[in-house]
Amino acid sequence: MAINKQEVVETAVDSTEVSAPPMGFSVIVREFKKDKVALGALIILVAILALSAIWSIRLDWERVMEVDILSHFRSPEPFSFDKLIAAWNGEKTYIMGGDEFGRDVFLQIFIATGVSVLIAFAVTTIIAAIGITLGLISGYYGGKVDSAIMRFNDFVMTLPVTMIIIAFLVVVADQSVWTFIFIMSIFSWTGYARIVRSKALSEGRLDYISASKTMSTPTYKIILNEMLPNLSSLITVQLILSYAANIGLETGLTFLGFGLPDGTPSLGRMVSAANTPYNLEFRPWVWLPASTVILVLMLCINYVGQALKRSIDAKQRLG
Repeated sequence: MAINKQEVVETAVDSTEVSAPPMGFSVIVREFKKDKVALGALIILVAILALSAIWSIRLDWERVMEVDILSHFRSPEPFSFDKLIAAWNGEKTYIMGGDEFGRDVFLQIFIATGVSVLIAFAVTTIIAAIGITLGLISGYYGGKVDSAIMRFNDFVMTLPVTMIIIAFLVVVADQSVWTFIFIMSIFSWTGYARIVRSKALSEGRLDYISASKTMSTPTYKIILNEMLPNLSSLITVQLILSYAANIGLETGLTFLGFGLPDGTPSLGRMVSAANTPYNLEFRPWVWLPASTVILVLMLCINYVGQALKRSIDAKQRLG
């Protein structure tokens, strides 16, 4: 019986394709399909981010933040699609009631969520860029370079960062969202630097780094193309944790009265309406929506981050 070599080769190729492990983006997709909770958290997170971004762009901030004494702590009105369309056009409908100054809570929620997300994303990006850069340089070179960077890092870590941030916020007269972001980013990169440096030190002793140095590969290529990808799992986890932590820090500072200017909607300022027993018990509409958004954001970020970590770990195991 004659054997067709072409059929054998095609069969072998097909079996290889079937048995080949998923790589790249497919690993992430597979992980989210397997973890239904993480998939639901991702959908909710994307919906919150998309809605807050779209509504923040559409709405007139000054109009939303106008004081209306006649609507002082106005009770929530029955929901209807006509009111939802009116709110989409920027009209006050008081679907979720009014706050102390008669401002529509429903409209404030979208702007405040967008502001908090923007601040957390910007602060996380800045501190990650600084910390990862210093950590990689320190771990790659070691020796005196490592000692100098880490001693400076240790000095910054000993400072009472939260108190210093509050002091800066009190001293700076003209505050804005970007000023707030800059002040929050000054001293918050130390955790990234130390964690990345510890992992980079162990990676720098491995054979593939030594081989690249022997082949005279440029230093920046070794750090960016070879060392950094092997730290992606660690960095991803740290990014997720920092993102959630910075949302909490921003809302916490604003809750205490040291955050954003009074004219800027903030989840922390909305939650601060619960500082009186009467509001806490009889006016839940002024603080409960913002509290719920913060809680949902934290949970969703945590579940999505854990799924991404497992995906990256799986990709690294598969090579």
